[in-house]
Amino acid sequence: MALAAVSGLFAGPSIWSFFRAKTTILPEKPNKTTTLVVKGVYALSRNPMYLALLFLLIGWAIYLGNFLSIIPVPFFVIYLNRFQIRPEEQALTKLFGQEYEAYTKRVRRWL
Repeated sequence: MALAAVSGLFAGPSIWSFFRAKTTILPEKPNKTTTLVVKGVYALSRNPMYLALLFLLIGWAIYLGNFLSIIPVPFFVIYLNRFQIRPEEQALTKLFGQEYEAYTKRVRRWL
């Protein structure tokens, strides 16, 4: 339950930050981004929504109490890094250039 709560602490504020900035939250359309959000939870992690999902997945595995349920976790991270985060980073670099590159030097991808 604690990890689910931590998940909510990242998910809620990250989504709210996007709405406040009037930019897209759709991960499959990073080229629709209109504003680079770098404050709040985005000052801790470049991907707090994905981090929230990771905490939820780990929490669920612990709740199930089955060692095998933790096996998908590293594959989830590998998949997100390769097929979601890298393409997003490329799109954001094209959109925001040096501003985004400076942000990536200040804030880690996950935590």
